[in-house]
Amino acid sequence: MSARNKAAGQADTTVDATDSPLRDLSAYLSDRPSRGRTTEAVTNALREAILDGVLPPSTWLREDEIAASLQVSRTPVREALRRLSDEGLAHKIAHHGTAVSPMSLEDILALYVVRENLEGLAARLAAKNTPAGLVPALQKVQAQMEELVDSGDPAALSRLNITFHRLIREAAGNQYLDRFLGQAEQAVRRLAPTTFAAPGRASTGCAEHAEIIRAIEAGDPDAAEEAGKRHMRNAREIRFSAMMSM
Repeated sequence: MSARNKAAGQADTTVDATDSPLRDLSAYLSDRPSRGRTTEAVTNALREAILDGVLPPSTWLREDEIAASLQVSRTPVREALRRLSDEGLAHKIAHHGTAVSPMSLEDILALYVVRENLEGLAARLAAKNTPAGLVPALQKVQAQMEELVDSGDPAALSRLNITFHRLIREAAGNQYLDRFLGQAEQAVRRLAPTTFAAPGRASTGCAEHAEIIRAIEAGDPDAAEEAGKRHMRNAREIRFSAMMSM
């Protein structure tokens, strides 16, 4: 089956409630939420479970099961599901309930097109602003990633990569850009496996990060933007090559 057909078919399937992954939610709410923060805690728990893949696309998010698993009332669960729908991580199905939103091939293409331009803009603004401590912070993450290049730990590289890009978007100093890139980051986390699992990507990804750091350190917005965009284009090509080979 092609990647397109797999992605399209994903939207038409649901997880059998008799083998529901909702029972594993309690691990995401280890501490009892403080008074008045239950909705936020439930939202965070569900979000992280979706991003980690514990709640796969098209899983039914049934209020009673979630409430029982997290040992909370249905009211904060209902509000949490509304918030996740607003974020695009879940969607309501008329007369059926709420399910985890699938990601089609078209969704993934749109995600990378947007992310390429937003990451480029973030790198440009970071190079213009260059807040104190940014370059050393980026270099620290870069050094940690380079240590892992030969270890074959894609998951650790992916986590450090998220930190690297988060530092840049926060340095850009634009709350809207920060918000949009945060949403893009969430969507990328749902795509498994990470592109750092591809042969040679750890090495080339680190080299691309080094280009971004050099441009930011030099205060060169044009070079930083181009390096940021090129980094995302390369990631996109690896992602789609992997999908089309399935």
